[in-house]
Amino acid sequence: MAATVIPLRRGGGDPCHRITRDGAHWHASRMPSGPVTYRLTQADRHAVAAQAWGPGAEEFLERLPVMLCLDEDLADFVPEHPKIAEAHRLNPGLRMLRTGLVFEAVVPAILEQKVHTKTAHDSWRKLVWRYGTPAPGPTPDGLRVPPDAETWRYIPSWVYHRANVGPQRSKTIVLAARMAAKLEETAQLDPVTAARHLCTVPGIGVWTAAEIAQRAFGDADALSVGDFHLAAIVGWTLLGRPIDDDAMVEYLEPLRPHRYRAVRLLGLAGFAHKPKFGPRTPYTDHSRI
Repeated sequence: MAATVIPLRRGGGDPCHRITRDGAHWHASRMPSGPVTYRLTQADRHAVAAQAWGPGAEEFLERLPVMLCLDEDLADFVPEHPKIAEAHRLNPGLRMLRTGLVFEAVVPAILEQKVHTKTAHDSWRKLVWRYGTPAPGPTPDGLRVPPDAETWRYIPSWVYHRANVGPQRSKTIVLAARMAAKLEETAQLDPVTAARHLCTVPGIGVWTAAEIAQRAFGDADALSVGDFHLAAIVGWTLLGRPIDDDAMVEYLEPLRPHRYRAVRLLGLAGFAHKPKFGPRTPYTDHSRI
C-alpha cells in the first residue's frame, strides 16, 4: 500500500499528506462530491484498511478499488532484464494509481517543471498552506485540502512570485485552472488519448502529461521523457553507462505498456542509481528577483 500511494505525497512537508508513526497514510483531497480526508493502512499482506471523512468520503470509498488499480492484469509483464525481474519479485504488490482527479495532479506537476524537486515542494507547501482549507475529520495536525481550480485561477501573480513560482509556470497553472472541467474529462479516455489532450494545453508537455498520468490515470506506461535525471539513471542501472532520452525510449520499448512500472520497481528495490560527477546545480529563488 505505502509503495503504491507514495507518489501522492509532494515532499516530506506536504500539507495534503501525512505518514504517521503507525504507518498510516493520511491524505486530503477534493472529490467531485466534496472534500475528503482518508486514512489507509496495510491490514495484512493482501488487504488495505480504509477510513474516510468529509462530504467526499462515500464517493472516495466506492472508488478506492479503482484508485488502487486492483483490476490490473500483469500477465503480460514478464521483464527479461534480471534487475527488473528481481525488482518485480521483491515488490509483487505494487499497483499503479488511478485517482481520476486530473486537475489535482496538474498543479504539482506544473510546479515541478524544470526546477529542483525541493524547490517545487517548497512552493506547493507555501501555496497550499495559504489557500487550502482544513481537512475534514479527526486528522493529524495541519492536514489541508488543496485549493480548488477557481482559487488557483485567482491567486495573484505576486503571490506566485513570492512562492518562488516563475511567470511561465504560474501562467500555465492559471490557464489549466480555467480549463479544469475539460481536463477532468480526460480521466474517461484511454491514457494515450488523454495524454494527447493534456499536451494541447500551452505549457503542458510530454513530461508533465506523464507525471499527471502516473497519478490520475493509472498509466503503467507513462514514462517521464524529458526528466533531468531519468535517462541517465535508467542507463547506469540497466546498461552500466549513461544514455539520453531517445536511447532510453528505444531500450525500454519491449517493456511497453509497463515502462513506468519498470522504473518504479527499480527505485523501490534500491537498484536505481547514477554516479555523482560534481556538485548539484544551485537552487533558484525567483522570489528575490
